[in-house]
Amino acid sequence: MLAGLAFPKNERLLWGIETSDDAGVYKITEDLALIQTLDFFTPIVDDPFEFGRIAAANSLSDVYAMGGRPITAMNIVCFPVKTMDRMVLRAILEGGIEVISKAGAVLAGGHSVEDSEIKYGLSVTGVVHPDRFLTNAGARAGDVLVLTKPLGTGILSTALKAGLLDEKTTRRLIWLMAELNKDACEAMKGLEIHACTDITGFGLLGHALEMATASKTCFIIHSDSVPVLEEAHHFASMGFVPEGSHANQKFCGHQLEAQQGIDPVLLDILADAQTSGGLLVALSGEHAKIYVDKLCSIGVPACHVIGEVIKGQDELIKVTR
Repeated sequence: MLAGLAFPKNERLLWGIETSDDAGVYKITEDLALIQTLDFFTPIVDDPFEFGRIAAANSLSDVYAMGGRPITAMNIVCFPVKTMDRMVLRAILEGGIEVISKAGAVLAGGHSVEDSEIKYGLSVTGVVHPDRFLTNAGARAGDVLVLTKPLGTGILSTALKAGLLDEKTTRRLIWLMAELNKDACEAMKGLEIHACTDITGFGLLGHALEMATASKTCFIIHSDSVPVLEEAHHFASMGFVPEGSHANQKFCGHQLEAQQGIDPVLLDILADAQTSGGLLVALSGEHAKIYVDKLCSIGVPACHVIGEVIKGQDELIKVTR
């Protein structure tokens, strides 16, 4: 889609679209840069307030993945105002405002259009020092990989739409998707982080491949170490795998190498399209232990070393046990 398009260059644009990263970074002064991102999607849960919270957390996540602090947000709204109760939209916006406030940012406005289908998200501006923002392009051979949230939200969301999740699992799923990556970002302070991205629609495999490609390295993912929501394997084995997850495996294609005997259901989970997933962080083994200990001490949903970075002529994702 982008082939042949000419993108204007600007020396103040420190990070753009070249590596398919989470956000753009624009330098304002010698000690201040802006992080800019946007995201929106259709409802994945029935409760409009919870949908607003999830969509807002998902949008804010890109700023955290770049090592920044969100300061302002603007609503992006599509809503069938002539056919649906306007209180539904009010509840969505209330959910978004709650999460924006929890992030320490402020809602500065937004834009809405009439549409036959609900869509909601945010355009977010964050701040970071121009010399300290994170990208998906800095992973080094010898690094280890840490994941900060469990996988499986796409599979469980599919099961939820089919009416198969119990109340406890539904509450856990919603809480996880609405949980900010704020703590996972703040725990990086003082540590030498080489690369970071958040795990969303391309799944762990897709986003890991983007990071490996941008970093010109290979990633080894130890599948048995990857945190997975308990019920996800059960529903994946029943076939409740989103279409996007199959597309993610196809996207990785010949650049994915799985050890013989890996459970194909587990590969489906590794490719599962996440909503507001955790951060994937590349850093030294010594700093990874400090980072994981920090996250465990403050109760971050999951914080596991899941793999390592190695040299390689081809940018590959190797999945082992």
